[in-house]
Amino acid sequence: MHNHKSIHWLKVEAIIIDLIVASIIVIGLIGSVNLLFGKQIKSAIELVDMVSINTNSNVVSEIKFNENSKEIAEYPEYGSRYANIKIESLDINLPLYYGDKLSILKNGVGQSSGAYFPGEGGAIICMGHNTKTFLYRLPEIDKNALIEIETTYGNFEYKVFQTKIVNMYNVDELPVQKDEEILMLYTCYPVTGLGHKTDRFVVYAKRVN
Repeated sequence: MHNHKSIHWLKVEAIIIDLIVASIIVIGLIGSVNLLFGKQIKSAIELVDMVSINTNSNVVSEIKFNENSKEIAEYPEYGSRYANIKIESLDINLPLYYGDKLSILKNGVGQSSGAYFPGEGGAIICMGHNTKTFLYRLPEIDKNALIEIETTYGNFEYKVFQTKIVNMYNVDELPVQKDEEILMLYTCYPVTGLGHKTDRFVVYAKRVN
């Protein structure tokens, strides 16, 4: 009987060891897959995200603006269109949405939810795809070119004073501040060619009206 119990526990121990080894192997495989295909997995998740938000490019959200405090009194719903952005010199006229998810950017230009709105006196950070229907021509922009944002609470004009190519991870090149109303509009760079691009072409423009 004693020998029978010993054999039984040896079998249990063997099963436990097998489970531990299997768990280690699975964790190792997951780590390897993430290391090798992390970007592809992230892209797949982002593609799913592209259909996760419904936007209506024909409806412009009504925004309440407090003239006394120079602040938005009632923000638009995330993912909603609230303005149009125009660069007449480049023949660009696109809807501007509140938010920067891929599901938003497939419809027009997106605005970072972590920055300010036109009229609030701070940094406005906007971005769009570098395709021919969006910001393909942005790198052609001239210094002193005008960018106009038309909202339901007023029209705002900005004059370009600088352009720069920056790495996507260098967030210091897109500072969120409230000392001056500066529009920062960017797209992936270069605009030609395929594959993942880590550089961004950024246009900096100061409000002039």
